[in-house]
Formats: sequence, structure tokens, C-alpha cells
Amino acid sequence: MTHDQAGAGSRERILAAAAAMFAEDVTTTLSVRAVAARAGVSTGSLRFHFPTQLALRDAVLARIYGEMLPDDPIRDRSAPPRDRLVNCLRQVLAPAGVGEQAREAWTNAHRAYIAPDPTEKVRAAYFAVERQGQRRVEYWLGVLADEGVLPKEDHGRRVRFLLTVLNGLSIERALPAGDSILKAETETLYMAVDCVLGNPAG
Repeated sequence: MTHDQAGAGSRERILAAAAAMFAEDVTTTLSVRAVAARAGVSTGSLRFHFPTQLALRDAVLARIYGEMLPDDPIRDRSAPPRDRLVNCLRQVLAPAGVGEQAREAWTNAHRAYIAPDPTEKVRAAYFAVERQGQRRVEYWLGVLADEGVLPKEDHGRRVRFLLTVLNGLSIERALPAGDSILKAETETLYMAVDCVLGNPAG
């Protein structure tokens, strides 16, 4: 086995170990030591392939979502980045439905996370769901950063902003609304995406 093959093998083991850790606990932070131990490699080897935790996380997210969502709109380079990101955000809203279906979804969320006392179990369950949403949006922004559309940096503030917009829109779907709710929702999504991408309001 050549040195390059050995290096490729350790990189693959690291990604597989980190993905398995995500699958077991979506709140995991992927510490260098824990991932290296799980992969059976040294921390130096892990740092060689992934110099920062952000680089490791982005690579793992790309692996997970690439396998789970091979037709993810963010990968469709025939469309402008702005439209691709809006279509991705629409995917998050779609399962909640509109009207009765959205009311039922928010009723269930209230019963699970708002009505009960915020025990450690309730908090852990909510944070796990929240972290899944964060990772999904982080992945989309990471793809756009790889294309040069966004700077390569921690996108935490952008992710939080987009998730806040999505939460607000999903609540709107549960409230009484006129016929133009989807039109207004689309306008809001484009405004949010333009803010994140730094596009002037159009």
C-alpha cells in the first residue's frame, strides 16, 4: 500500500467514524480526540486531513447529506445560488403543510417542548431536533462557500437567522391567513436569502 493510499484510508475512517457519531447523537460536537479514537487514528493524522473542527464538520455534513439527499436543490448548479437556497428552505417548510396540518404540527411541538417543565430530557430532545436543522442549513451554506458564493467561515449567525425566519414562517402557516400566504412566504424567503448572500434587495 502506498503512502497516498494509507492517507486516503485514514481519511475515510475518520469520516465514517464522525458520521457514525452523528448518527448516534446529533448533539455531538466531534471532538478531535473522540473522533480520532473512534477511527483508530492519531490526533495528528486527523489534523493532517482536517486542520480544524469546522473542516471536519463540513466534510462530514457533505458526506451525510450527499448520501441522504443526492438530488438536493443546492447541488443543481443550473440554477442561481439564490434560487437554490430558497428551494432548500422551502423543503424545510413543506412537511409542516398549511392550515390544519401546520396547526397540528405546532400543537405537537407545544406539547413536547413548551408545555412541560424544561427538564434535562425535554431540553436534550429539543436541542437534538434543533441541531439537525442547524446542520442541514450549515451544509447548504458550506456548499455555497465551496463555490465562492459565501466566505469560508463559521456560518453560525447566518444559520440562526435563516432558522428564525423558517420558524416564523411555519407559525404563520398555522395561523389564519389569506390566499396570498405562499406568495408572501416566497417574498420573505428571497429577502432572507438576499440578506445572507449579501445581494441588494431586488
